[in-house]
Amino acid sequence: MRAAVTGSRGFVGTHLTALLEGQGVEIVALDLGGDRALDITDHDAVVARVTEESPDVLFHLAARSHVGDSWHDESLTRVNVDGTRAVLDGCVEAGVGRVLVVGSAEQYGAITPDELPVRETTPCRPISPYGKTKVAAEQLALDAYRRHGLAVVCVRAFNHTGPGQSPAFLVPGVAARIVAAEQTGSDEIAIGNGDPIREFNDVRDVVRAYARLAERATPGEVYNVCSGRGVRVGDVAAALVERSTRSLRLTTSPDLARAVDVPALVGDPGKLIAATGWSPEFTLERTLDDVLEAARNATR
Repeated sequence: MRAAVTGSRGFVGTHLTALLEGQGVEIVALDLGGDRALDITDHDAVVARVTEESPDVLFHLAARSHVGDSWHDESLTRVNVDGTRAVLDGCVEAGVGRVLVVGSAEQYGAITPDELPVRETTPCRPISPYGKTKVAAEQLALDAYRRHGLAVVCVRAFNHTGPGQSPAFLVPGVAARIVAAEQTGSDEIAIGNGDPIREFNDVRDVVRAYARLAERATPGEVYNVCSGRGVRVGDVAAALVERSTRSLRLTTSPDLARAVDVPALVGDPGKLIAATGWSPEFTLERTLDDVLEAARNATR
């Protein structure tokens, strides 16, 4: 089987390609550098490349994904919406057998306590520009299924982390600040708002879910990729600090807080489990250990 991956060089993409290669899948990376570089916003170039490669399955991961930056990211719509349209048009043209389009739990937006855990039937009320672009991209994908019969599976991925993630995100960001504090003798680790409750799934579990959904899910359907395990953000940061080689204390920095934050965002994995039999293999403790070790290795 040949699988094409957009965003193959990104955080999730590198883990997904490693998993697929380990399963004997031939990988077509659509965002190689050099003379094979591909601008996801260049519609005609994307369609031509997908048609040229004609993969059996395509995983569409490429996106601008930092929620906090999305309020002032001028490329957000071009990449997340127009880029998705180009990929889908290419898949229709090439007759790709299965397409997995990755969305986000941020699509749900303003969740009330009585709506937890969030199911796929929960209305999407996005409050961030990022979440709004992901809703639009998903609608394009489902429209390609309805109009052209393209076998699209849409996922709404809840918060995930792991080794290789940018320090712009919470867990690797705190880990990087811990390592810097260990080296400089600083006593404080700054975080933003510690009160929101989020899932902290391991990216290696998440890509296993993607691979299974691409194989077993029903086209034209939406699936949460989540564990249903919610943890307070501040408690995750505290658990990382406890792993430091020196005594550190957490402080709050308004500069690190999002403009708008949903108090709690935890999903119901029932539909995912029913379709694939998936369950998480990594504990939060293992994930935090691995992220902190990766941060330490980066400075050696």
